[in-house]
Amino acid sequence: MTLQKLFLTFGGAGLSPKAPGTVGTLASLPVGLAILYALGSETLFMVTIAITIIAVFEINKYEKSTGTHDQQHIVIDEAVGMWLSLMIAQSVAITMPYPYAEPLAILLSFATFRLFDIWKPSTIGWIDKEVKGGMGVMFDDVLAGIAGGLLSVVILMGIEKVI
Repeated sequence: MTLQKLFLTFGGAGLSPKAPGTVGTLASLPVGLAILYALGSETLFMVTIAITIIAVFEINKYEKSTGTHDQQHIVIDEAVGMWLSLMIAQSVAITMPYPYAEPLAILLSFATFRLFDIWKPSTIGWIDKEVKGGMGVMFDDVLAGIAGGLLSVVILMGIEKVI
């Protein structure tokens, strides 16, 4: 396996025969948590931005060499979306007064990101269908991650109001 394919499949997670997007998202979650808790949200944000930029160029090269677009085994976009959702949800969860807010934020960020990544409503779906190359592959998941993070925040805040 080439270094490029190892990167694009997030260490091979995207090569799963079943649900490669979900497997890639699950594989990226502990990596995101490790960076978040060991090095902080600023570092995770910078890593996410750097990987997004690198991935756009690497996906463009990969698609040119294979003659394909948005292959299912490419899951680096899921990692970026998951990390964005996680950062948004966790940044609010740490301000919540109830004790289980952070673990709940982790679960919600995963579930809501997958919801938007699979459903692809509105602009997320438009980008997925209309924008070609690495930008299209990456940015529908960037928006799905932001939407997932924001929905997680709404749910966390709603729970706070109920409690």
